Amino acid sequence: MLLVPPMTMMAFFRKSEGIWFTQRTVHHFDLVGDESGESNLYVQVVAQDDPRVALICEQQGVDPATAQGGASFMWQENKETGAPNAEHAAVLVDVPDDETGRSGKLLRNQGYVEKIPVVCRYWFGQDGILTIDTEYDNNQGQERCWFITNDFRVRVSTIRMMNGVYLMTYCSERRCVSEDLLAQMVQHNLSRAAS
Repeated sequence: MLLVPPMTMMAFFRKSEGIWFTQRTVHHFDLVGDESGESNLYVQVVAQDDPRVALICEQQGVDPATAQGGASFMWQENKETGAPNAEHAAVLVDVPDDETGRSGKLLRNQGYVEKIPVVCRYWFGQDGILTIDTEYDNNQGQERCWFITNDFRVRVSTIRMMNGVYLMTYCSERRCVSEDLLAQMVQHNLSRAAS
C-alpha cells in the first residue's frame, strides 16, 4: 500500500494517534551523560471544542476560533507499568496560517526542553516532512518528523542552548498493536489455518 503522508497538522495528529514504541539515540556535544533509551509515546487527538484548546489559546493570546484542534502527548519509560506520568505530558494546539493547513503555529501548554508554555512554527515540505521550530527563553530547537510507513516514523531534533551546547536526537518509532487489532489478527490466522 502506497504511503500518503499527512500534509496538515491535524492530519498528522490523526495519523499519529495511538501508542508508539520509541527507540532514541541522544548525542550531546558536551560530556553530559547518555540519555539514549526506549520509551512509549501516547498520542490522542484533541477536538477543536475541547476546553484545553481554548485555555491554551487564551494563555497565548490567540483567538480559540482560529484553532483547528490539537493532540495530547504523554511519554513513559518503556518498562514502566501503570498510567503515564502527567508531568511527562504536553497538549499541542494547531493554529494554521491559512486554509491549506500546510504551515502555522503550534501552541504548547509546556515545552519539551523548557517546561513553559511556548509557541512553535511548523510547516510541511512537498515530501511530507514536518518541520517544527521552537524558540524557548534560553534555547532553540528544531524537530523534523516523517512517516516511513503508516506504522513506522522517524523523528530527528537538534537543540542549541544559550551557552552554545548542542544536543541531537534520533528516534525511530513503531506503532504498538492494540489489543483489539491483535485479537482480530489472531482470529484471522486461526481461520486461515483451519481452511
